[in-house]
Amino acid sequence: MKVLVLGAGIIGTSTAWHLLERGHEVTVVDRQPMAARETSFANAAQISVSYCEPWANRQAPAKLLKWMFLDDAPLLFRPQLDWQQWRWGLQFLAQCNDAAFERNVKQLVALGAYSHAALKDVVRATGIEYQRLERGIAHYYTDQASFDGAGEAARLMRKYGVQRKVVSREELLAIEPALKSFAHRIVGGTYTASDESGDARLFTEQLAQRCESRGVQFLYNHDVERLVKAGGAVETVFVRERGSESARKLKADAVVVACGSYSAPLLRTVGVDLPIYPGKGYSATFKLKKPELAPYVSAIDDEVKCAMSRLGDDLRVAGTIQLSGYDLSLDSPLARARCRMLAKRVEEVLPGVCDTRSEEEGGNPRFWTGLRPATPTNIPYIGRTKVGRLWVNAGHGTLGWTHGAGSGKALAELIDGRQPEMDFGFYGVEAQQHRFSAA
Repeated sequence: MKVLVLGAGIIGTSTAWHLLERGHEVTVVDRQPMAARETSFANAAQISVSYCEPWANRQAPAKLLKWMFLDDAPLLFRPQLDWQQWRWGLQFLAQCNDAAFERNVKQLVALGAYSHAALKDVVRATGIEYQRLERGIAHYYTDQASFDGAGEAARLMRKYGVQRKVVSREELLAIEPALKSFAHRIVGGTYTASDESGDARLFTEQLAQRCESRGVQFLYNHDVERLVKAGGAVETVFVRERGSESARKLKADAVVVACGSYSAPLLRTVGVDLPIYPGKGYSATFKLKKPELAPYVSAIDDEVKCAMSRLGDDLRVAGTIQLSGYDLSLDSPLARARCRMLAKRVEEVLPGVCDTRSEEEGGNPRFWTGLRPATPTNIPYIGRTKVGRLWVNAGHGTLGWTHGAGSGKALAELIDGRQPEMDFGFYGVEAQQHRFSAA
């Protein structure tokens, strides 16, 4: 079968690899000059099967109201004159109850476990190196009430097979001694040894190179102009190389849309309307000044909702979500405030370990922003659309790296007519009403 994959991030590239493994002829289209140059470029680096809680929970509405006017809020909703944002917001609120939360967790954990196994298989088969650290993920709390609630979340994860354990401050410091300078603020934590961390960009780049060496065609620097539908199926995809005056017409037996946040507007042009909305996430990458004092265990800071992961001689800190459209600027007052928050937090938690100075102060911080393709449930759409020959693999939110390998494998299996072995509601295979029901 000839398959066209639109998007060369972790999702699209993983899809291409698994299709190639099943003997299909694959072409990948991406507007960037290389793979993993957008949402997969500089994320939090965590493979976090155990930390996949949906954003929607019973506390979320009150927090969103409290955070609405704080520029450095962990989850910032700034209302726009945008129907898609308001629709997404209303569907999100419908998920803010305990029954929906547990239902969504169950699916996210199932996809996470399947994906982690798929990632390990790919690494064994390819030998890809990507600053991998198999040291687990720790989550530390500075607020007693939040820590008291951690036990309930850990029990829910254990119910679905994830061994997240609650640990005391002393146990947490034994797991990751680098947090000792911040110990006076920590009241306790949780830890999952089976999780890991690594550079999603490096992994995706190398996987794309291996795909290309085995015959996958990558059309980089190509914009997807439009999908053309005829007789209820996608007939043609028009793409245009950057700088070219004429569009190129591509045909395939199957077309996979894996364009992250841009999947939703593209799919709407052919009548597939999915509530995927961009969440603007930020990261900062700092050089280590004192590598011997830097952490090896990837960590989640509950107070400011950011993650810290060591990548060789760098520390990556990423977090905060801003639901305000497709803006990717880093020079606005709001963006600068959110970047400063990340740098400030690193210095508070790991004082003197990283070079967190600004460029004006002689430092070289690498700030980045990317659009997380979020659904109201945080559950991605993986499967067949109502339009013939058209498939989707999008909506992974902040879990694209965690769910990437498995999402690619699952979609390749679905295209082959097989049902992936996990308890997950694939789009076009099972009814999707559960995604947005309030109970």
